[in-house]
Amino acid sequence: MIKIYNTMSRKKEDFHPLEENKVKMYVCGPTVYNYIHIGNARSRVAFDVIRQYFQYRGYEVNFISNFTDVDDKIIKVANETNTTAEEVAEKYITAFNEDMKALNVEPASFSPRAMDCMENIIEFIEELIEKGYAYEMDGDVFFRTEKSEGYGKLANKTIDELQIGASGRVGEEALKKENPVDFALWKPAKEGEPSWASPWGNGRPGWHIECSVMAERFLGKTIDIHGGGSDLEFPHHTNEIAQSEAKNGQTFANYWMHNGFVVVGEDDEKMSKSIGNFVTVHDLLKTEDGMMLHFMMASTHYRRPIRFSAVTMAEAKNNLTKIKNTVAALQFRMDSATMTCPEDAKQQRELDEFEQRFTEVMDDDFNSSNGLTVVYSFVNHLFKYLDGEQVSRQVLEAALSKLQSWMKIFGVSFETEETDEDAEIDEMVAKRNHFREIKDFANADAVRDELKERGISILDTPQGTRWARDE
Repeated sequence: MIKIYNTMSRKKEDFHPLEENKVKMYVCGPTVYNYIHIGNARSRVAFDVIRQYFQYRGYEVNFISNFTDVDDKIIKVANETNTTAEEVAEKYITAFNEDMKALNVEPASFSPRAMDCMENIIEFIEELIEKGYAYEMDGDVFFRTEKSEGYGKLANKTIDELQIGASGRVGEEALKKENPVDFALWKPAKEGEPSWASPWGNGRPGWHIECSVMAERFLGKTIDIHGGGSDLEFPHHTNEIAQSEAKNGQTFANYWMHNGFVVVGEDDEKMSKSIGNFVTVHDLLKTEDGMMLHFMMASTHYRRPIRFSAVTMAEAKNNLTKIKNTVAALQFRMDSATMTCPEDAKQQRELDEFEQRFTEVMDDDFNSSNGLTVVYSFVNHLFKYLDGEQVSRQVLEAALSKLQSWMKIFGVSFETEETDEDAEIDEMVAKRNHFREIKDFANADAVRDELKERGISILDTPQGTRWARDE
């Protein structure tokens, strides 16, 4: 059974879905005012691993992840570039989707936008006001936190503690609040900002309300899993819980999951646009392979921080190259394998044992780090099949299918068309083999050395000659 570390309870819990073999998952998406950095991408990669593993285990996953397209930062960029908030949002939504495709992240089942849900947002707020959980003050609408039972429970904070922390706030908005901890559901229109008509005057929604509305609209009043970065525990997810449970009188999400940060430098500083210590995915993809970046982030358990550096990227490249070479070698070995052999039953049992080990560690809160340890051990085990041990085609096919399905969980696919470079390498290997056949070893060695300089090794096996990229 799959176990999930639930941020709400601060412990691992058995996963029991609302509907058998189905998962309703909502993950907070980006505010689209700039290209995302690798720290932003980490959340989407982390929850893609979780989603892929659920699917591997036979679950149907409805995965909703929104775009925040109404926000102060978006408006600021629009004003600075003499464009509209809609144009800014559209530009960076397109960029986000392109980056995710390059990273080999599966698209969300649906990605709603705040601007498209304005009617639902207004209706949601109206119902909170009717039930006494919200109040209007000069065009602002605030959520009444003191009326919310258990407010702050996700972040393990009490409302008294939060009041102390918020008591020193000043400003026009703070003066309108009944309680300094109350938060905005609706803001009055300002000059130069997009706005929508509402019962409280023209304005726009606060940040927290949109995710509650979209989760309910596309998944229901109670969902299985709500996820996001650990920095969203408070106030964003805390406020989502308060307003959703106030409106509906039932649990908002049964499991809360939060991923760790990407950290950089000797002090393991969180990567952040506000600090300026970030690198965008858009720029990284100019020099790095997107699938490798996905694999690098997936190699760390989702709740742990990732140290982003040249060392971690090099390690990911080496590990991924070894796995890709193994897949290529398995495919090559099949050409000379018999359909069956006396060792079939024993070898199939060995494959099944690896399957059991992989499932056990991944069932334990999607521990991708331990899962990949099993994969690496499996790859080493397969070398005896590649080094001449008697093995049938059906065992090789089973091993290949297992390896490919596991790697899909970590964002790696192998269904790639042969590139011009691959065709060129195949031609050089054939030329080298021809030189060997006519005993022109000097030219054969010259071809081999040229390939070696390009990071390609030639492997002569009992089944023929194949090539592999150096790790």
